[in-house]
Amino acid sequence: MNDEFALKGRVMALDLGEKRIGVAVSDELRLVAKSYAVIKRQSRQEDFARYQAIIAKQNITLLVIGLPITLGGEDSQKTIWVRDYADDLRAHITIPITFWDESLTTVEAEASLRARGIRGKKARERVDAVAAAFILQNYLDAKR
Repeated sequence: MNDEFALKGRVMALDLGEKRIGVAVSDELRLVAKSYAVIKRQSRQEDFARYQAIIAKQNITLLVIGLPITLGGEDSQKTIWVRDYADDLRAHITIPITFWDESLTTVEAEASLRARGIRGKKARERVDAVAAAFILQNYLDAKR
């Protein structure tokens, strides 16, 4: 078990996109991930302020950021951007940040929404938060 997972309290996950950011939050026991919100990207400063508000409101103790590794296991341009974004974010929050492979989570999220009969615009509005929940649930399951 990693040191960061030994902390108690809720975990938050981010699925970073160019236009939207999916947010998911775990329960206190770190068993279940739930979609929390979709944030329309603004500037990094505005994004970070929104995360700080969620972290305070939900008593978050760890942040997991989905890392877009290629299917070949290599970094892409987006991977480099996500790492840079996280480095910038570290200066604005006091909780630890860790990365988790987000491969295929958007595909899983889209399939989950379709299975629940959610399509079109409603699905597009929610897919990022659902993808964040898949990232977080995969992380929680692997760390137990």
